[in-house]
Amino acid sequence: MAQDDLTGDALIKEVCRRIRVARSYWDAHNNAACRGERDRALALYNTLTKEQKAKIPEVLRVWLRYRSEKYFGAHRTPPQPKQQAKRRSKSS
Repeated sequence: MAQDDLTGDALIKEVCRRIRVARSYWDAHNNAACRGERDRALALYNTLTKEQKAKIPEVLRVWLRYRSEKYFGAHRTPPQPKQQAKRRSKSS
């Protein structure tokens, strides 16, 4: 199912699912996967109306908008390619 096909309760359910997946990646310390899933969840979340956003559990909304923004926000250094990171650790 494409994201464009989602409406109403199905869209709310998909946003919740994506936030939960991102949180599970976060808990597993898989930051790259967490960042990607969080971006997808946030893109869908931003399409919701105010009433639909109110239906998202508060715990999920807080994690998506505030806590994860602290670590993945635009003010943070973007992730480096894996090869560059390996080179840097060898020279240290």
